[in-house]
Amino acid sequence: MIKTSAEIRQAFLDFFHERGHEVVPSSPLVPGNDPTLLFTNAGMVPFKDVFLGREQRGYTRAVSSQRCVRAGGKHNDLENVGYTARHHTFFEMLGNFSFGDYFKREAIGYAWTFLTEVIGLPAERLWVTVYEEDDEAADIWLKEIGVDPSRFSRIGAHDNFWSMGDTGPCGPCSEIFYDHGPEVPGGPPGSPDEDGDRYIEIWNLVFMQYDRDADGNMAPLPKPSIDTGMGLERIAAVVQGVHNNFDIDLFRRLVAAAGEVTGCEDHTNSSLRVIADHIRACAFLIVDGVFPSNEGRGYVLRRIIRRAVRHGYKLGVSQTFFHRLVQPLVDEMGAAFPELVRGQPQAEKILRQEEERFRETLEQG
Repeated sequence: MIKTSAEIRQAFLDFFHERGHEVVPSSPLVPGNDPTLLFTNAGMVPFKDVFLGREQRGYTRAVSSQRCVRAGGKHNDLENVGYTARHHTFFEMLGNFSFGDYFKREAIGYAWTFLTEVIGLPAERLWVTVYEEDDEAADIWLKEIGVDPSRFSRIGAHDNFWSMGDTGPCGPCSEIFYDHGPEVPGGPPGSPDEDGDRYIEIWNLVFMQYDRDADGNMAPLPKPSIDTGMGLERIAAVVQGVHNNFDIDLFRRLVAAAGEVTGCEDHTNSSLRVIADHIRACAFLIVDGVFPSNEGRGYVLRRIIRRAVRHGYKLGVSQTFFHRLVQPLVDEMGAAFPELVRGQPQAEKILRQEEERFRETLEQG
């Protein structure tokens, strides 16, 4: 029975590896090939040049568990983190990719098989959406997979059409939602009350099908491709039967460790959740070569560290504490990300220095 976050991650990588996908290790949080991006914020970022045909690799199918940060620029969830069920600065994106190899039929089949057979989610709890004009994907879902038409909807371009930018590769999406049941408020995707917590998007399949030019004309891509993503924290919450990502195994232990170093015994405290979330982003950013500074990526890192320290301060912590959470993080994620183990001493040192500097400022002001 697959239950833990680590088991889900491994099962996903194994499932696609068995189906001819190259297992590609997570890229760093600093994108190597895209100066327009502050951080790697999606699983497809490391493969951008492959999708654009600028880079050739020795495989046409890939699978990864990519570490991502959304805490600056367009994707900035920082102030929500710790107070909502699903906002994080750092998260893992499970993704499978096809570069001109398979397309909609296989991508849809893989997703459904993984969710219903490997993870064991009941089909009657899943809801599927497609782009309103994508009859091909609709036929695959309804006629081949056999999804119940009453748990299926067509959605407009706002939610179900993806593009890399104003021009370039783009295409329709198909999303899979998990239904938490009628006791949770909220309506199905596309309905007026879709913002509730009953239906949670767990998997997005992007069918990269067109190339859009400056005038908005769309030409079919010579090699249609697949880019899919499923947030590890979200699917873990579903598998473990909890409504809040901070209640999954991975976070429970980090929240407990944060409670230990701050002396706070209430593990539902928002400040503990902020601290548990932020240690992941801060440690991994440092491991990936970002250091606190007053501009760019370093400034975002400094803001996240200081937000965590302020929440410790709120809990009455009088000495440096944040760096002490690197070890529990390594215990939790070091096996999946060996670079975290290697970078542990530096992460601890930099977090400690930055917190000491910030505490001096707080005490003076």
